[in-house]
Amino acid sequence: MRIPFLLLLVSLCGLVAAYLFPTELDWLFLLALLCVLTSTILLIRAWFGWRKANTWIIVDGSNVMHWKDGKPELGTLQHVLASLKQAGFKPGVVFDANVGYKLEGHFMSDRVLSRALGLRAKRVMVAPKGTPADPLILQAARDSKARIVTNDRFRDWVDEFPDVLNADRLVKGGFRKDQLWFSL
Repeated sequence: MRIPFLLLLVSLCGLVAAYLFPTELDWLFLLALLCVLTSTILLIRAWFGWRKANTWIIVDGSNVMHWKDGKPELGTLQHVLASLKQAGFKPGVVFDANVGYKLEGHFMSDRVLSRALGLRAKRVMVAPKGTPADPLILQAARDSKARIVTNDRFRDWVDEFPDVLNADRLVKGGFRKDQLWFSL
């Protein structure tokens, strides 16, 4: 982000200098103008690329892994995460404590799941035993001002999280004829 901004600043200085001190080198003004236009385009692309790459989205992993055929599969979640990343989101995933038992018949930690999903460990959380994942998902979405990918309506949490449960904050999805769809 700094480099396109510095290029724009230098280009503007060159444009002002070429304008204030006209010489027989008219091409210098045109070159400076071209540099200003190019650096402006680079700055705009850097700005929107930076904003897009920092758009957090929370994924209800225990819900999303059932989207395809109703069976819990990590592959379904991997497909959803890949689509979200391709769309420019930075996903974080929260699971219920029993996720490992549903997938492989034994406990799976956030570190094991993060490796399986190809995410950093700090982006994956397994709720502690006896704690529902829903309030953790809703709190994470509130703290990061993120949307939530889930088909859950969180009816039990409406009183505690009314701001997070607006229709525009919940991203529904699923598979139709093996094609992933989102309500983004």
